[in-house]
Amino acid sequence: MYNINVIIPAFNEEDSIGLVVGDIPDIVSEVIVVSNNSTDATETVAAAAGATVLAETRPGYGYACLKGMDYIAAKSEKPDIVVFLDGDYSDYPEQLKELVAPIIEKDIDFVIGARVKHLRENGSMTFPQRFGNKLATTLMRWFFNSRFTDLGPFRAIKYDRLLALNMEDKTYGWTVEMQLKALRKNYSYVEIPVKYRNRIGVSKVSGTVKGAIFAGIKILSWIFKYSFK
Repeated sequence: MYNINVIIPAFNEEDSIGLVVGDIPDIVSEVIVVSNNSTDATETVAAAAGATVLAETRPGYGYACLKGMDYIAAKSEKPDIVVFLDGDYSDYPEQLKELVAPIIEKDIDFVIGARVKHLRENGSMTFPQRFGNKLATTLMRWFFNSRFTDLGPFRAIKYDRLLALNMEDKTYGWTVEMQLKALRKNYSYVEIPVKYRNRIGVSKVSGTVKGAIFAGIKILSWIFKYSFK
Protein backbone atom coordinates (compact mmCIF):
# COMPACT_ATOMS: atom_id res chain seq x y z
CA MET A 1 0.00 0.00 0.00
CA TYR A 2 1.49 3.31 -1.07
CA ASN A 3 1.40 6.36 1.16
CA ILE A 4 0.24 9.28 -1.02
CA ASN A 5 0.07 12.93 0.03
CA VAL A 6 -1.55 15.70 -2.02
CA ILE A 7 -0.45 19.34 -1.88
CA ILE A 8 -2.96 21.93 -3.10
CA PRO A 9 -1.88 25.59 -3.24
CA ALA A 10 -4.98 27.78 -2.95
CA PHE A 11 -5.58 31.52 -3.07
CA ASN A 12 -9.18 32.62 -2.51
CA GLU A 13 -10.73 29.39 -3.75
CA GLU A 14 -13.67 29.14 -1.33
CA ASP A 15 -16.09 28.22 -4.13
CA SER A 16 -13.98 25.37 -5.49
CA ILE A 17 -11.69 23.95 -2.82
CA GLY A 18 -14.38 21.81 -1.19
CA LEU A 19 -15.16 20.19 -4.53
CA VAL A 20 -11.47 19.52 -5.19
CA VAL A 21 -10.84 17.90 -1.80
CA GLY A 22 -14.10 15.95 -1.99
CA ASP A 23 -13.24 14.40 -5.36
CA ILE A 24 -9.79 13.14 -4.34
CA PRO A 25 -9.78 9.30 -4.23
CA ASP A 26 -9.56 7.55 -0.88
CA ILE A 27 -6.20 5.99 -1.77
CA VAL A 28 -4.68 9.29 -0.58
CA SER A 29 -3.40 9.35 3.00
CA GLU A 30 -3.49 13.12 3.53
CA VAL A 31 -4.68 16.15 1.58
CA ILE A 32 -2.76 19.33 2.41
CA VAL A 33 -4.30 22.63 1.35
CA VAL A 34 -1.92 25.56 1.58
CA SER A 35 -3.84 28.81 1.78
CA ASN A 36 -1.63 31.34 0.03
CA ASN A 37 -2.68 34.53 1.81
CA SER A 38 -6.38 33.86 1.18
CA THR A 39 -8.80 36.52 2.39
CA ASP A 40 -11.99 34.49 1.90
CA ALA A 41 -13.28 31.26 3.48
CA THR A 42 -10.83 28.97 1.65
CA GLU A 43 -9.31 27.68 4.87
CA THR A 44 -12.64 27.02 6.58
CA VAL A 45 -14.10 25.21 3.56
CA ALA A 46 -10.96 23.11 3.05
CA ALA A 47 -10.89 22.04 6.69
CA ALA A 48 -14.58 21.15 6.60
CA ALA A 49 -13.90 18.96 3.56
CA GLY A 50 -11.31 17.01 5.53
CA ALA A 51 -8.03 18.59 4.44
CA THR A 52 -5.10 19.58 6.59
CA VAL A 53 -4.91 23.36 6.21
CA LEU A 54 -1.70 25.38 6.31
CA ALA A 55 -1.25 29.12 5.89
CA GLU A 56 1.48 30.72 3.77
CA THR A 57 1.30 34.50 3.88
CA ARG A 58 3.99 35.13 1.27
CA PRO A 59 2.24 35.32 -2.11
CA GLY A 60 3.50 32.88 -4.73
CA TYR A 61 2.62 29.44 -6.04
CA GLY A 62 6.08 28.13 -5.24
CA TYR A 63 5.96 29.48 -1.69
CA ALA A 64 2.74 27.53 -1.14
CA CYS A 65 4.19 24.32 -2.55
CA LEU A 66 7.33 24.67 -0.44
CA LYS A 67 5.19 25.21 2.66
CA GLY A 68 3.44 21.93 1.96
CA MET A 69 6.77 20.18 1.48
CA ASP A 70 8.10 21.58 4.77
CA TYR A 71 5.03 20.19 6.54
CA ILE A 72 5.61 16.74 5.02
CA ALA A 73 9.31 16.84 5.95
CA ALA A 74 8.38 17.34 9.60
CA LYS A 75 6.05 14.32 9.70
CA SER A 76 7.26 11.09 11.25
CA GLU A 77 5.77 9.00 8.45
CA LYS A 78 6.86 10.22 5.03
CA PRO A 79 4.84 9.55 1.87
CA ASP A 80 6.00 7.44 -1.05
CA ILE A 81 4.37 9.75 -3.58
CA VAL A 82 3.46 13.44 -3.59
CA VAL A 83 0.78 14.77 -5.92
CA PHE A 84 0.40 18.46 -6.75
CA LEU A 85 -3.03 19.71 -7.75
CA ASP A 86 -4.59 23.15 -8.22
CA GLY A 87 -7.45 24.33 -6.03
CA ASP A 88 -9.64 25.85 -8.75
CA TYR A 89 -11.38 22.62 -9.88
CA SER A 90 -9.99 22.87 -13.42
CA ASP A 91 -8.39 19.44 -13.04
CA TYR A 92 -10.37 16.27 -12.32
CA PRO A 93 -9.09 15.04 -8.93
CA GLU A 94 -10.61 11.59 -9.49
CA GLN A 95 -7.97 11.05 -12.20
CA LEU A 96 -5.33 10.92 -9.47
CA LYS A 97 -5.46 7.13 -9.63
CA GLU A 98 -4.43 7.28 -13.29
CA LEU A 99 -1.72 9.79 -12.46
CA VAL A 100 0.01 7.65 -9.84
CA ALA A 101 -0.43 4.35 -11.71
CA PRO A 102 2.85 4.61 -13.70
CA ILE A 103 4.75 5.14 -10.44
CA ILE A 104 3.07 2.24 -8.65
CA GLU A 105 2.94 -0.21 -11.56
CA LYS A 106 6.04 0.68 -13.58
CA ASP A 107 8.34 2.38 -11.05
CA ILE A 108 8.31 5.65 -13.03
CA ASP A 109 9.77 8.59 -11.09
CA PHE A 110 7.62 11.46 -12.32
CA VAL A 111 4.24 11.80 -14.03
CA ILE A 112 2.69 14.88 -15.65
CA GLY A 113 -1.01 15.20 -16.37
CA ALA A 114 -1.02 16.54 -19.94
CA ARG A 115 -4.00 18.73 -20.79
CA VAL A 116 -4.48 17.42 -24.32
CA LYS A 117 -6.69 19.35 -26.71
CA HIS A 118 -9.41 16.75 -27.21
CA LEU A 119 -9.95 16.44 -23.45
CA ARG A 120 -9.99 20.17 -22.72
CA GLU A 121 -13.23 22.06 -22.26
CA ASN A 122 -13.59 25.02 -24.62
CA GLY A 123 -12.03 28.11 -23.10
CA SER A 124 -10.33 26.25 -20.25
CA MET A 125 -6.85 27.29 -21.39
CA THR A 126 -6.30 30.87 -22.48
CA PHE A 127 -4.17 31.84 -25.47
CA PRO A 128 -1.25 32.94 -23.21
CA GLN A 129 -1.38 29.53 -21.49
CA ARG A 130 -1.41 27.61 -24.76
CA PHE A 131 1.31 29.75 -26.29
CA GLY A 132 3.48 29.57 -23.17
CA ASN A 133 3.13 25.80 -22.96
CA LYS A 134 4.03 25.36 -26.61
CA LEU A 135 7.02 27.67 -26.42
CA ALA A 136 8.35 26.18 -23.18
CA THR A 137 7.97 22.55 -24.22
CA THR A 138 9.45 23.26 -27.66
CA LEU A 139 12.51 24.88 -26.09
CA MET A 140 12.85 21.95 -23.68
CA ARG A 141 12.74 19.58 -26.64
CA TRP A 142 15.43 21.53 -28.50
CA PHE A 143 17.75 22.05 -25.54
CA PHE A 144 17.18 18.89 -23.49
CA ASN A 145 15.67 16.38 -25.91
CA SER A 146 12.57 16.42 -23.71
CA ARG A 147 9.32 14.64 -24.52
CA PHE A 148 7.17 16.95 -22.40
CA THR A 149 4.17 18.51 -24.14
CA ASP A 150 2.68 20.39 -21.17
CA LEU A 151 3.56 22.21 -17.95
CA GLY A 152 0.40 20.85 -16.35
CA PRO A 153 0.07 21.52 -12.60
CA PHE A 154 -1.55 18.10 -11.94
CA ARG A 155 1.52 15.94 -11.35
CA ALA A 156 2.86 13.10 -9.23
CA ILE A 157 6.42 12.34 -8.17
CA LYS A 158 8.18 9.92 -5.83
CA TYR A 159 8.85 11.75 -2.58
CA ASP A 160 12.56 10.95 -2.45
CA ARG A 161 12.97 12.14 -6.03
CA LEU A 162 11.13 15.36 -5.18
CA LEU A 163 13.48 16.06 -2.28
CA ALA A 164 16.50 15.48 -4.50
CA LEU A 165 15.38 18.26 -6.84
CA ASN A 166 15.99 20.91 -4.17
CA MET A 167 13.08 22.98 -5.44
CA GLU A 168 13.49 26.72 -4.96
CA ASP A 169 11.22 28.79 -7.22
CA LYS A 170 8.80 30.85 -5.15
CA THR A 171 6.30 31.91 -7.81
CA TYR A 172 5.26 30.92 -11.34
CA GLY A 173 8.40 29.02 -12.33
CA TRP A 174 7.69 26.08 -10.01
CA THR A 175 6.30 23.67 -12.60
CA VAL A 176 8.98 24.21 -15.25
CA GLU A 177 11.74 24.13 -12.61
CA MET A 178 10.58 20.68 -11.53
CA GLN A 179 10.54 19.40 -15.11
CA LEU A 180 13.95 20.85 -15.99
CA LYS A 181 15.57 19.45 -12.86
CA ALA A 182 13.97 16.05 -13.48
CA LEU A 183 15.48 16.09 -16.98
CA ARG A 184 18.88 17.05 -15.60
CA LYS A 185 18.77 14.16 -13.15
CA ASN A 186 17.62 11.73 -15.83
CA TYR A 187 14.47 10.78 -13.96
CA SER A 188 12.14 8.41 -15.73
CA TYR A 189 8.95 10.26 -16.64
CA VAL A 190 5.75 9.94 -18.61
CA GLU A 191 2.78 12.09 -19.46
CA ILE A 192 -0.77 10.83 -19.22
CA PRO A 193 -3.68 12.65 -20.89
CA VAL A 194 -6.01 14.31 -18.41
CA LYS A 195 -9.28 16.17 -18.72
CA TYR A 196 -9.36 19.90 -18.07
CA ARG A 197 -12.33 22.22 -17.54
CA ASN A 198 -12.97 25.91 -17.01
CA ARG A 199 -11.84 26.86 -13.55
CA ILE A 200 -14.16 28.23 -10.89
CA GLY A 201 -13.35 31.92 -10.39
CA VAL A 202 -10.76 34.08 -12.12
CA SER A 203 -7.20 32.89 -12.66
CA LYS A 204 -4.56 34.84 -10.77
CA VAL A 205 -2.05 34.15 -13.55
CA SER A 206 -3.67 33.80 -16.97
CA GLY A 207 -6.61 35.98 -15.94
CA THR A 208 -4.45 39.12 -15.84
CA VAL A 209 -2.01 40.58 -18.35
CA LYS A 210 0.55 41.20 -15.59
CA GLY A 211 0.25 37.63 -14.33
CA ALA A 212 0.58 36.11 -17.79
CA ILE A 213 3.66 38.20 -18.63
CA PHE A 214 5.35 37.50 -15.31
CA ALA A 215 4.66 33.78 -15.59
CA GLY A 216 6.09 33.72 -19.11
CA ILE A 217 9.25 35.52 -18.02
CA LYS A 218 9.79 33.14 -15.10
CA ILE A 219 9.29 30.06 -17.27
CA LEU A 220 11.69 31.25 -19.96
CA SER A 221 14.28 32.34 -17.42
CA TRP A 222 14.40 28.83 -15.93
CA ILE A 223 14.77 27.26 -19.37
CA PHE A 224 17.60 29.53 -20.42
CA LYS A 225 19.27 29.22 -17.02
CA TYR A 226 19.47 25.46 -17.41
CA SER A 227 20.36 25.62 -21.09
CA PHE A 228 23.68 27.22 -20.31
CA LYS A 229 24.61 25.20 -17.23
